[in-house]
Amino acid sequence: MAETEPPERTRLLWALLASVVLTHTALNLIRPLISYRTIAVGGDAVEVGLITAAYALLPLAIAVPLGRFTDRSARIAWIVGLGSAILAAGGLLLAGADGLVGLALAGTVVGVGHLLCMVAGQGIIARYSRPGNLDRDFGWFAAAASLGQLAGPLISGAILADASGAALLPATSTALIVAGLVAASAALPLIPLLRLRPVRRTAEQRAAPPVPARDLLRRRRMPSALLSSLALLSAVDILTAYLPLIAESRGISPMLVGVLLSLRAGSSLLSRLTLPWMLRRWSRTGLIVTSTAVAGLSLTLVALPLGGFAVLAVVLGVGGFLLGVGQPLTMAQVTTLAPEGARGAALALRIWGNRLGQVAIPAAAAGVAGAVGAPGALLFSAAVLLAAAVTAG
Repeated sequence: MAETEPPERTRLLWALLASVVLTHTALNLIRPLISYRTIAVGGDAVEVGLITAAYALLPLAIAVPLGRFTDRSARIAWIVGLGSAILAAGGLLLAGADGLVGLALAGTVVGVGHLLCMVAGQGIIARYSRPGNLDRDFGWFAAAASLGQLAGPLISGAILADASGAALLPATSTALIVAGLVAASAALPLIPLLRLRPVRRTAEQRAAPPVPARDLLRRRRMPSALLSSLALLSAVDILTAYLPLIAESRGISPMLVGVLLSLRAGSSLLSRLTLPWMLRRWSRTGLIVTSTAVAGLSLTLVALPLGGFAVLAVVLGVGGFLLGVGQPLTMAQVTTLAPEGARGAALALRIWGNRLGQVAIPAAAAGVAGAVGAPGALLFSAAVLLAAAVTAG
């Protein structure tokens, strides 16, 4: 049962969610554009996968130390603002990159900015939400991300329209500049969060050593929660990266690809808004298992040459709903499994696992795509999802 929040705390939560919407609008403007820009400078399916993996490379190294830093910090809202500024810089760097190495480096900057926004944003919810409201608040956080995932591809599709070949380079530059401006604006809603009361730690808490990551991993259900989270997130990444290639092979325009990606995000948004209703009927674990397994089946159907835009729209509508369920539930599960004073580290460990998946799974998928084409990358991701579903059961 959700607990009543004081009005001031509710207003601050909505301020955070507004920033999340803008951050993820910018991010999801950027991610498909990286694929199109890679194609525009002469890249292929393998290089799309490798550049997608580069996005997560540096965040992989700094995620857990950043989480420990948020646990020790009295105020953390400013970290979200810093993240949005770095994300904006990454978008502008991508707009000026005209080679594969430059795209990979700029994509890494984007990954760092997004990491700061996510670790600190989730840390704010873990720190200030009441225990009975964690599933709901993380659901809203993830729903705000889904709203950005819906808006971003629509904007990129509208800017790119039917651009192809040499026209992709200037068109993606324009769209990436727009993405940088949207990311920079994400800092503005955070101003009210500067009024959040700082967390005062006792001398005993300050002297206590940090909980080692291996101890967090030994907690029951923690490894399975991390595996489900990374499988779901990397599936969205691979879908975002490879759907343009699959669509191009089926004669579907970039504008319609934007519609498909937004449909997927809209379905995820719907699932996250209805999460409290679903949790009253089914267990958290049952929902994680079901959503992960059926999402894997949906990716398999996208990869198979079963039809054009209409078929993909139906499959992505259903798959998007299931892809949206698992992420907020694993956030809440990881938070409740972690000891007090290590929740930021546990959430960062989850994000570290996500980034590991975002490096390893797209890199492996790129190898599969190089051998059998872009659909092979989706089939590989579907296999990872099904394995995560079995582990979570």
